[in-house]
Amino acid sequence: MKVRNYLKDLERDLQSPIEVRRFGSGWFTGFFALIFAIAGLCFVMALRWPTWFAMPELAAIRDSSSFRLVVHAVLITAYGLALLSLLLRPRKAIGATALLIALGATLLGGAGVQPHESRHWGIFFGIDFFALNMVATGLMFAPIERLFPKRREQRLFRIEWREDLFYYLVSSMMVQLITFLALAPSTLIMARTGGLADIRAVVAAQPMLLQFVEVMVLTDLAQYWFHRAFHRVPFLWGFHAVHHSAKAMDWLAGARMHFVEIILLRGVTSLPLLTIGFAPVVMQAYIAFVYVYASLVHANLRGDFNRLGNFLVTPRFHHWHHASEAEGVDKNFAIHFPLLDRLFGTFHFPAGRWPGGYGVPERVPHGYRAQFIYPFRRRRDEAGDPTESGVTGGK
Repeated sequence: MKVRNYLKDLERDLQSPIEVRRFGSGWFTGFFALIFAIAGLCFVMALRWPTWFAMPELAAIRDSSSFRLVVHAVLITAYGLALLSLLLRPRKAIGATALLIALGATLLGGAGVQPHESRHWGIFFGIDFFALNMVATGLMFAPIERLFPKRREQRLFRIEWREDLFYYLVSSMMVQLITFLALAPSTLIMARTGGLADIRAVVAAQPMLLQFVEVMVLTDLAQYWFHRAFHRVPFLWGFHAVHHSAKAMDWLAGARMHFVEIILLRGVTSLPLLTIGFAPVVMQAYIAFVYVYASLVHANLRGDFNRLGNFLVTPRFHHWHHASEAEGVDKNFAIHFPLLDRLFGTFHFPAGRWPGGYGVPERVPHGYRAQFIYPFRRRRDEAGDPTESGVTGGK
């Protein structure tokens, strides 16, 4: 009971009204202390149990001499900000939680922790990947959204933020399984298309920048039709409705994506790129770019960008794709280049106007578990509830 009450106090503290979060109140120092503490704990766990909680692809970063200095700096920063928050803020939940997490990371060994011998089953959970993503995107977009918000009344910890953060955690920690399932078709085709070796060699020999642009164009073309299919095919829409069920838009809303859709999306987009033969470093650079770009186009950022939005996907352009208004239904499927929507008749970008709201007319349940099974139960639930809208394509 005490733990539950404490967690409720922490939630209330995180969701404090905007007027209470003024500079000097200790809220921002507590928030950043919590971010650094969680990141520090994840890094320490990855260093202590690398076979369980670390991505092999990030081994070079973890093994570098400077990484432990970074971990030490992260934990020291978490301690300092947590103590400052405890001094400034009447409510102590955020600062105390950050302090406890940082202390737990220190007790595990801190920056000087040594790898703990453990049985290696060949399976790992990318907790270091999650920490890097959270620090890179969270520390980038959380302050920007506070400084340049489109909707000033929207809180940093809005309704359903815990669900979206959990989606972020799952997609990062399950990176091994997601990658395996997504790349399985490409691996099979690559093994049976040895005759394309010459073409792959020519593609890989191109300048990296040119390859990057080509990857953006080809990926956008593939994702446009993939995205459109998930709006048109009723069964597929059940998966995509989870993504569109967010009632508010910010950098974290882009993480809300059904596990099945993630696998299918990455499989469809990686198939032509790997088959043609783009350099692995270009693919990795594009993946890193997409993580940031997806957060950007979902972010709560003002700026109409009436001209730029005709050529590149901007937040306002993509927000119309999530709009609850009828005029935004089945519009703006492009991921990078709105030209595709112009070519195929799905372009909608009214000058200077933003959607009035977001979401879908059907009742998508709350919670990760309920949303995970929702696509498989959707038709049955609609059949048993005559009040449901019965939307089969959609938002």
